[in-house]
Amino acid sequence: MRDAEARVLNAIDEAETVSLLAEAVRVPSVTGTDAESDLQHRFARLLTESGLDVDVWKLDLAGLAAREGFPGTEAPRSEGYGVVGVTGGEGVPALALQGHVDVVPTGDLARWEGSDPFAAWVTGDVLHGRGACDMKAGLVANLAVARAVHRSGVRLARPLAVHCVVSEEDGGLGAFATLDRGHTAEAAVITEPTGGAVITANAGALTFRLEVAGRAAHGATRYEGVNAIEAFWPVFEAIRRLEAERNRDVPELFRGNAMPYPIEVGVVRAGDWASTVPDLLVAEGRLGVRLDEDPADARAAFEEAVAGTAHPWLRHHPPAVTWPGGQFASGRLPAGHELLGQVNGAVADVAGRTPEESAAPYGSDLRLYASGGIPTLHYGPGDVRFAHAPREQVELRELREVTRALALLTVRRCGVL
Repeated sequence: MRDAEARVLNAIDEAETVSLLAEAVRVPSVTGTDAESDLQHRFARLLTESGLDVDVWKLDLAGLAAREGFPGTEAPRSEGYGVVGVTGGEGVPALALQGHVDVVPTGDLARWEGSDPFAAWVTGDVLHGRGACDMKAGLVANLAVARAVHRSGVRLARPLAVHCVVSEEDGGLGAFATLDRGHTAEAAVITEPTGGAVITANAGALTFRLEVAGRAAHGATRYEGVNAIEAFWPVFEAIRRLEAERNRDVPELFRGNAMPYPIEVGVVRAGDWASTVPDLLVAEGRLGVRLDEDPADARAAFEEAVAGTAHPWLRHHPPAVTWPGGQFASGRLPAGHELLGQVNGAVADVAGRTPEESAAPYGSDLRLYASGGIPTLHYGPGDVRFAHAPREQVELRELREVTRALALLTVRRCGVL
């Protein structure tokens, strides 16, 4: 085993890995766009070149939406593709390495330090660009492991699978489709950015939509109307009170995080004319789901808080609450599962330290794999504080470290012939 581990580690081409990351960042694979599909096909070719048996399929969007457990979507899309590569012996893969190709939009381009968020520029030992951290560095680490196994000539006794998925950012359609197609594994590592830690649990996140009615009137006689913006304010205050209540007892896994279950309103739209009292406000946001909480209970708590707002107008015109978009339940690695120790051991042998175990306050594909019977955790390059931000970046040192740790994990879990 030690000889096989050394051969695989020596077969990792670090310069090539950085080059592949830069090439991946330069594909503007925003969720639901054609570029997302383009990147999936590119990874399919790279996995095939790396000696894996690759399954590429077009997603049946209508059929998946009708399946029980459909996770919801937010971004419009006309197509999507699944990509899974497998190498090694027969049977169920001993390990799946998973990552998503989609990224969030760039936001205001003037906020970016570089001229192009998809330019993938390097300063020192840091690569910058949209998706560098979340999570193309993790995707490329998975690919680099598969390429190193192939180049080393090491034959795995049990299969390794590499899952490349779409639509993680808006609900997890790609992971849902991959599991629905029958792809599975004895354990999985999702290489989301973890900043050197191992994430064994995720909170959930449910997208909500609020409609608050007002009564239109001319702005010059506003006292004849009811401003929907003013009616919304006590609703927002009720949301903040609910948030404080739901974060009163923080589990130990979230140590250092005072608010693992945030509730945030991210979009507010109201009014259609400057001199008219607005008669409708629409607010959209996300509700944090507590560990092991049934999402139905989280929805009920939110709806009760909104309905209980003490406001004369709202008593007779209650806000309408709907749940469109992504619906992330929470998820966690089963207590005592061997995968945690195996990942810790691989990281310790590469980096000389045992990583901290923690939980994340955001939803991810982990909960879909866990609910599908696949013990799963997160370990990947990057600091999540840079994700979705105009300063998005990843340290190449972390990319190298994670790739080597995953290579050791692969050899040890899959064994060699």
